[in-house]
Amino acid sequence: MDSSRKKAIVIGATSGIGRGLAEILAHNGYLVGITGRRAEKLAELKAQQPDSFCIMPFDVCDTNSAAQNLEKLVAELGGLDLLVINSGTGHRNPTLDFEKERDAIDVNVTGFTRVAGWAFSFFAEQKSGHLAAVSSIAGIRGNRYAPAYSATKAFQINYLESLRAKAKKEGLPITVTDIRPGFVDTAMAQGDSLFWVAPVKKATAQIYKAIKAKRQVAYVTKRWRYVAIVLKIMPKYLFTRI
Repeated sequence: MDSSRKKAIVIGATSGIGRGLAEILAHNGYLVGITGRRAEKLAELKAQQPDSFCIMPFDVCDTNSAAQNLEKLVAELGGLDLLVINSGTGHRNPTLDFEKERDAIDVNVTGFTRVAGWAFSFFAEQKSGHLAAVSSIAGIRGNRYAPAYSATKAFQINYLESLRAKAKKEGLPITVTDIRPGFVDTAMAQGDSLFWVAPVKKATAQIYKAIKAKRQVAYVTKRWRYVAIVLKIMPKYLFTRI
């Protein structure tokens, strides 16, 4: 592998934001390791630019093998500068079906934590690196339509903030970026009367820009930061009526 190229891994690159971001990184000169559960989708992406992608199919929920697969992928890439966690799931679940709730917890909490912790430790030992993750504006407050999704995204937001504080306290040159999208035109955008739905191309362009600028927190698209401000200051009695 070309040692002069920057190396990145995108967790959850089979479709949507992850795939779009992997393509942007490759276009900007990165050698990109792409992961996901659907091996055929990873192979399709690699076929477009064989010299820009390395593939490693695996499920982040398989915490026993996730670290081993990441280490193999880093060895194949020849290093690692940036890791992006994009794997995530959620369901509108008005009946509180436990299987749907558990699915969100397994991916968004257990799998996320395994990968984020591995990446931070790797970068700490390397004494450099950038961890970015796609959380959600849904993590700012609870959501009666998708309780587990909003709760797990709140976990991600706080976990990333904790890692950022840990890096600063320990004097580690590690950047931690929290990407908080609103609605993006992917399979994850569920429900009626959705507003400000961004095309994947626009969303991923803004995500790449935020990563390049080493932002701590970025809302995608940018207008969602105003929604975030309102959500944070809205009194509970008013919020519960929405």
